[in-house]
Amino acid sequence: MGAAIGQSLPVAVGVLISPLPIVAVVLMLVSARARTNALAFVIGWFLAVLVLVGAVALAAGAAAPGDGPAEWTGWLKIGLGVLLVFLSVRQWLGRPRGDTEPPAPKWMAAIEQFTPVKSAGLAVLLGAVNPKNLLLVVSGGAAIAATQPVDTVTTVVAALVFAVVASIGVVTPVVLYFAMGARAARTLDELKTWMIRNNAAIMAVLLLVIGAKMLGDGVSVL
Repeated sequence: MGAAIGQSLPVAVGVLISPLPIVAVVLMLVSARARTNALAFVIGWFLAVLVLVGAVALAAGAAAPGDGPAEWTGWLKIGLGVLLVFLSVRQWLGRPRGDTEPPAPKWMAAIEQFTPVKSAGLAVLLGAVNPKNLLLVVSGGAAIAATQPVDTVTTVVAALVFAVVASIGVVTPVVLYFAMGARAARTLDELKTWMIRNNAAIMAVLLLVIGAKMLGDGVSVL
């Protein structure tokens, strides 16, 4: 169990630092339905990540031989690593230069009118459909499966730990909001502004680090 958790933990940390989901939570916390929308987002995010990483880990684990990781899991990790590095380069080249302000996603302007259901839906989109996070979460599932042989219980526990760690980033602003109340507004606004501004650079570094890890892990399996 320790190996499955240890292999996927660095990837989970990469997911928790993803800027856009954190920005989404912050925007919800300064909207009219702050508490319900933010909580719905956090729950939707956790479940989306848990289901996706668990499904990938279980499916890949079931297809692997019982005496160790299959060779194809190594190639899968290498393929994911290449994609992550490619996305990292794209993010870095597309980052804003100088005083140029990065364009904000259109959904940010609509968050003020969001219902809890829409908030949860946005969480699913950002956590399990957005290409960058999708690749990271799939990489986490592949990392869990590559520690075969592991049983179903071990896989589920590792997926739960992955989802919990990956959710720390979106949970932290909510904790600040409930702990500090109105005093949290300025801190959250500054966090939102900084993360929007540096989203491309943050994601470029994260994708590069996780991509390099996946490449190394994949080569070690072959």
